Amino acid sequence: MTLFVSPLAPVAARLNRAGDQLLPLLARFVFAAVLLLYFWNSGLTKLDDGIFGILTPSSGAYVQIFPKTMEAAGYDTSQLNMFHWAVVVGGTVAEFVLPLLIVIGLLTRLAALGMIGFVTVQSLTDLYGHGGIAHEATLGAWFDRMPDALILDQRAFWVLCLLILLFKGPGLLSLDRALFKNAP
Repeated sequence: MTLFVSPLAPVAARLNRAGDQLLPLLARFVFAAVLLLYFWNSGLTKLDDGIFGILTPSSGAYVQIFPKTMEAAGYDTSQLNMFHWAVVVGGTVAEFVLPLLIVIGLLTRLAALGMIGFVTVQSLTDLYGHGGIAHEATLGAWFDRMPDALILDQRAFWVLCLLILLFKGPGLLSLDRALFKNAP
């Protein structure tokens, strides 16, 4: 067996070294190509009019993030408190800032961790707040030969992409590399 494996060891070592730099760069590229505009457009739906629109979220923002609370309040945002406002504003800012940090490769590991948390909360809100748990097609199932379920299938790939960045860092061509010369 060593007769077949030994000649491949140097090739495998070169692939490992190249993968440590290229895989995170490709993960950032795929994130930008697939998810950047998704999150930014979602954030835009939460803004109110004017220059300070981010500080006065739209009522739709509250419905997206707190669907059951808004229903109980008769869709009247004045019935909500400062906690709800802070969560909506924080979530909206996160939808703009975290994807940007990932794409440019700045504070990449922290941004990836934040996005994993964001996707987790988003998925739980979709399942329990918006009732997606009651629809088998929304939740999906692993190992079912159907790769198109919104939560388990799609978001598993999103999180995998983010885990690559969390564990490997930003890869080549990142601000992290340029600013923090000794960073791994």
